[in-house]
Amino acid sequence: MQIYYFLYLCPEQTIILAMEIENQSVDYRPLILVAEDDDSNFKLIKAIIGKKCEVQWARNGEEIVSLFLELLIDTAENGRRALDMFEASEPGYYSAILMDIQMPVMNGLDATQRIRREGGTLPIIMQTAYAFSSDRENAMNAGASEVLVKPITLSTLRNCLSSYLPQLVW
Repeated sequence: MQIYYFLYLCPEQTIILAMEIENQSVDYRPLILVAEDDDSNFKLIKAIIGKKCEVQWARNGEEIVSLFLELLIDTAENGRRALDMFEASEPGYYSAILMDIQMPVMNGLDATQRIRREGGTLPIIMQTAYAFSSDRENAMNAGASEVLVKPITLSTLRNCLSSYLPQLVW
């Protein structure tokens, strides 16, 4: 909050008026959990949304601890880890999840189903390298909010996130 002081000089008295003005330029920075096992795909996503979103990418336990301490980035390199991170978080902590479908340990479909069973209502945007209608249908049946086909483009990802997070301005 900023306070501005205005001094009005009148012949008979001096009036000091203080006005408090809310800082309207504070950016909304949603926290996005990226569940992606491929480094280059994560780097692309971070390059596209990293200036306007907090991005969490968990690769292993050690990295997660250090990233959480820095409050910058969480990544899950597999569906099981994405589910664990979601279950350990407070409701509303994550604004959205970008979930790769094909991951080791637990795939994105199984992780999405578990998140939905646990009551997760946040947007889950699935990513796949396959453009088959059956992949999209399986993802939607698992509880995905949206399915994007790789390679992900800047406009596609930003438009998709904006549709679920309307206060996000690029």
